[in-house]
Formats: sequence, structure tokens, C-alpha cells
Amino acid sequence: PTMWGWCARLVQNCNPRDYGINKGRMVRISNYSRDALTDLLAEVPLDFDMQEKGTLQLFRTEKQVKASKADQDVLTEFNSPFEVLDRDACIAVEPGLAHVADKFVGGLRMTADRTGDCRMFTLALAEKAAQMGVEFHYGVTIQGLARDRMRIVGVDTTDGRETADRYVCALGPYAPIVLKSVGIKVPIYPIKGYSITLPVTDPDAAPQSTLMDETHKVAITRLGNRIRVAGQAEIYGYNKTLDREDTDTVRYVVNDLFPKGGDVEQAEGWTGLRPMTPDGTPVLGPTPYDNLFINSGHGTLGWTMSCGSGRLVADLVLDRTPEISTDGLTLARYGQ
Repeated sequence: PTMWGWCARLVQNCNPRDYGINKGRMVRISNYSRDALTDLLAEVPLDFDMQEKGTLQLFRTEKQVKASKADQDVLTEFNSPFEVLDRDACIAVEPGLAHVADKFVGGLRMTADRTGDCRMFTLALAEKAAQMGVEFHYGVTIQGLARDRMRIVGVDTTDGRETADRYVCALGPYAPIVLKSVGIKVPIYPIKGYSITLPVTDPDAAPQSTLMDETHKVAITRLGNRIRVAGQAEIYGYNKTLDREDTDTVRYVVNDLFPKGGDVEQAEGWTGLRPMTPDGTPVLGPTPYDNLFINSGHGTLGWTMSCGSGRLVADLVLDRTPEISTDGLTLARYGQ
């Protein structure tokens, strides 16, 4: 029932009007997140293979080029810089594509985008936080939230009850399970995705930054001397098993576009669950409980939206006015 209800809401959002609204919300928090990351790195330098070479959305058909006009309109509205590229211009940005020039017709390049290894970033940030006094309790299972009327009074875990003045639920696809214990229904569902990471064999024939194959919805990113390829979407509950054939699509795409760039036979596979909302927009901020906040539902854009979401929710927790509008980003859009 949960899955089918979520799917029904997803279908309701599959129209030009809602697409434009939801895309605008995502661009708003993404742009803010880019600025928040800049501020963070100025204060706390971190090493995570970051590059500032933009993102190229690659189109294999003229139909995709025409369809991108809707995205261009949203990017223009939110002052996000971009370039519309023909085949030769795409090759100028990503020279490795010269080997497969007959397989695409053009692209849309987001010039201000940055790339980086989100795992390296998270580990480095956690280390800095620990040095500043933050305590991480690993290997502990949350059993539920304890409430007293309209306030949360504790988090029950396998290590006992943890108490605080205010609480933030940032549990990704597991947020609905914990929030359900206090009667909050948030439409976040786990969508399974896959990635492979492979060594670069020819730096000039490998991607230089990030490229999104619009046909296969697969992202290819250069991370130093590695290439990470991620994509696919499966509705498979909370299953996280990984078989070799599960990564066939991402292996195909990187071989198809950068056949000489990396060694797929040495690729390491990975799978994870994306916390997806039916409208694609995260759920940030207040709940019906005075001292409980949410930071989840970022879908495939968790890395893109992470720093901005964290800053926005932190402002709300500390009773500060956020620097951007929270309209359409909170639980209120679902009637709660």
C-alpha cells in the first residue's frame, strides 16, 4: 500500500506545470547549497577531489535538445549560468567524447557546478566535527521517538534513551519509519540505485568533470584518478543486495561514451537507497512537534543539496530566519 500510494503521487506530478514548480524548488535549494559549500570550505578546508569544471547534460537526440528548453527556462529564472552546446562544443569541454562523436548531438552545460567525492567529504567533515566536540554513536539502532503531547522528549535506542532540547530527523530513506512512531506520515520511499568506481587508464580519454547521459539517466564523474558512474532506479523496498548484473547499465554507459578512459573490469560496485519524495523536492524544516525538524527526501540530489539543507534547517532549529524561502520545501505541502 505504501509503495502504490507513493507511485500514485509520483504520477500526479508528471505534468509540465508541476514539473516546473518542483524543478524551481530544487534549483533554489541547490543554488543555495552551492553557496553554503563555498562558505564552509572557506572556514573548514576539506579534501574530497573537488573540481570546478561544470556539469554537462549530454543529449543523444534532437528531441532531447528541444525538451531541455523547459530546464533552461527554470535555470534562467533562478540565475543559474548555463550554456547550450553543439557536438563540437561538447567535445571541447569533454575531449574524451571525440572517440564517440556520432553518438550524441549536443548538450546543456551548467557552468557553475562543482564535482567531488561525497563519501570523502562526509568522512572528512565528520572528523572535523568530532574535533569540535560532536559525538557520533555508531552501531546504535533507533527504536523510536518518545513524545509528551506536542514535544519530543527522547530518542529510544539500543543504548538507551537520548534526550535533547531539539531534534533533527536526517535519516534518509529510513526517516518515515522513525517518524511514524509519533504519527508523522512523510511520503519518502527508498529508490535503489547503483554505482561503479573504476580506475582511469587514459586521462585524456576519460571524463574531465561530470557528464549526465540524458538517455540512460546515468552520471559519469571524474574523481582524481578514478571514474564514478551512477544511475538506475529500482522500486525494491529496503533491499540492498548487489549482484554483478545489477551494474550492467552503468557499465554499458561508461564504455559507450568513454571506451578508452577507464578499466571497467576493475570496477568496484556499490548500491544504496535514495530517499525519494513523489515531487522530487526534499522535506526540510518543522513538523507538528515544537522541537522536531526534518532534513530528508533529497532523492538523487543529496550531495547537491546537502550543505544548503543543513544550513537552512540549522537556522530553523536556532530560531533564525533562513536566507532563502522555505516555500514548498516543508512538510506543510503534504498537509501536515
